Amino acid sequence: MAQNGAGRLRREMGDSEEALVDPVHGHGSQSLTNLLVTGRAVAHVWDNVKYVGGIALEGVVSQPSVGFLTLLERLHYCTVGWNLKNPRYPVWVLASETHLTVLFSPDGRLTAPPSARQVAQRSFDALDKDQAGFLPTSQLPELMAACDLVAEEEYVDLMRRQLDPDQLGIVLKVPFLDEFFPETADGRPPDSFTVYHYNGLTRSNPGGKVRLVKGDACLLETDVQSSTANSTILTCLQSRWPRIDVRWHGAAPSIN
Repeated sequence: MAQNGAGRLRREMGDSEEALVDPVHGHGSQSLTNLLVTGRAVAHVWDNVKYVGGIALEGVVSQPSVGFLTLLERLHYCTVGWNLKNPRYPVWVLASETHLTVLFSPDGRLTAPPSARQVAQRSFDALDKDQAGFLPTSQLPELMAACDLVAEEEYVDLMRRQLDPDQLGIVLKVPFLDEFFPETADGRPPDSFTVYHYNGLTRSNPGGKVRLVKGDACLLETDVQSSTANSTILTCLQSRWPRIDVRWHGAAPSIN
């Protein structure tokens, strides 16, 4: 904060009327959490910029060193973007409704730079101001150039006919990505890995002793829908790994 100055912090927060720290209850805002995690006090957890009613709402623009997951996403109150879910190092801040804890893993395979498909998706989203999932075919040359594809007129016309066979005048995002950047097995997380969880609140630890809790995580064949009071940490982790299950060494840790 001292380095950036109050003026820059206020600009990063945008039109948010929320204080960094709630003056009544002392809770930190999302802007404060983002400032600590990413170095920028933006108020939103999505990737890049979203346009709502013509207003630009800035999110997280690049991979941070530390990630962020929240229980509120699995409860459908928000959607955390790729950047915060995929930090450069396998460390994530976990948010409950009232508290922040930390999960980390020694397994470097859990993190990776964005794939070519993910980079192309960002280019598409940057042009898709309304986040509608499609672009007018008139923007195809600009999109292909942004994705570092051949953008010569003859080739663009060929791809326009292929991507818009019904001549609706639009290019859908998923068919575009599948055509040029098909999904591969590269970058997929391992099926099993070790995690550690830390909660610094004494009252949230068994016996009142703060400790690291080790867990053996595995990705199941199907998504797990867990939202019981006894598995809030698993519910939070499912926002990043929908098929995850964790066998903890001892009692399941609390994120509250």
